[in-house]
Formats: sequence, structure tokens, C-alpha cells
Amino acid sequence: MTIRVALVDDQELLRTGLAMVVDASGDMQVVAQAGDGHAAVATLSRTPADVVLMDIQMPHMDGIEATRRLVARSPQLKVIALTTFDVDEYVFAVLRAGASGFLLKDASAEEVLAAIRTVRSGDAVIAPSTTRRLLDQLAAVRRTPDDSPQLKRLTEREREVLLEIAGGFSNAEIAERLYLSEATVKTHIGNLLTKLEVRDRVQAVIFAYDHGLVQPR
Repeated sequence: MTIRVALVDDQELLRTGLAMVVDASGDMQVVAQAGDGHAAVATLSRTPADVVLMDIQMPHMDGIEATRRLVARSPQLKVIALTTFDVDEYVFAVLRAGASGFLLKDASAEEVLAAIRTVRSGDAVIAPSTTRRLLDQLAAVRRTPDDSPQLKRLTEREREVLLEIAGGFSNAEIAERLYLSEATVKTHIGNLLTKLEVRDRVQAVIFAYDHGLVQPR
């Protein structure tokens, strides 16, 4: 099925370039464009989309608030944040708001298309090294692991896999570290996402931090 893509950025030239890349892919199509978050929320209330490429800093309503509103209204919608730097102070905020990852604005055409396909399939777009840096940048607030109902649903192995995800390790690395096959790791990840009631592995990392399972270095 054709992936329906929406482009949200206040730079028309960037939107035009992205539209050319997406429409030439063969398996996806740009169905909506907007120049700010407010327009994006209004436009996407009328035009269904599967994936949104969302700029973070825009006038009238930024990408963080727009992402929060869109995901709250349409939980199945996937948002990829667009940023200039991978250490952008707003990256973690937009991920917490519900984005499934982010792309640098200088990403190649192949990287953009791969990211759209990845989030559409239910995974997240965020490099393990960036996950580690995001955790490091969090305020060093000590938290005691809580007894949330979601955590109690996890098996011991699922909890181990969650900690590995929160450590920024890829599926292959987790498999090697826990002496499991990658297929088994994927199964555990799918199960723990369901039990924690989170959208993807990025949201699982945020959950682990918020509930005291990991601490920023």
C-alpha cells in the first residue's frame, strides 16, 4: 500500500525538495503540506496521513506541540522530527511528545525514505549512539524504581531487554549481550511494548527513565 506522507516545515524550499524525493519513491506519496504546526494540525484533521515529517522550530506552533496534538488525536500516526543538529535541545522534548524518531535536515534521499518506511512498519528511527547521548543530557534527577502496573507485567527477560534498549543497544547488540537470537529479541521487544503500552522503542526508553530503571550518567 502507498504510504501517505505529510510535510511540515516553514521552509518552502525544503518541503519542495522532500516532496520530490517522496513522490519519486514509488511506494509513498505526499498528501499534505503545512508551513507551521497550527496549519499542520488543521490540515491533518481533514487529510489522513501515515507519516509526518515535522520540523521542530516553527512560528505560531512549534513541532513539539503539533506532534503532541496529532498523536493524541491519531495514535496510529507516526511522526519523524526534522532537526538541524542531532544534539538539538528540543529533540528529547519532541520524542517525549510522541515522535518516533528524528532525521537531520541534511539526511540523504535514501535515509529519508528508509526512515519513513521504518516508522510506518512500527519501529523507531534513532541511532543507538544518539539514544545514549539523549539519556546523558537528561537532568540528573535520581529516581527510585517504582511499582507501576505496566512494569509488573514484564517477565524477567523482558525487563532485561528493556534495560538494554534503554542503554541504547541495537537488536543485534542485545542478542549478543543476552545470548539470544535477533528474532527472539524482536519478539521480546514487541511483547514489552504492548505490556508497557508504548508506541515504539524510543517511548520505551523514556518510560524506563521516567520510572527509575535507568539513570543519566
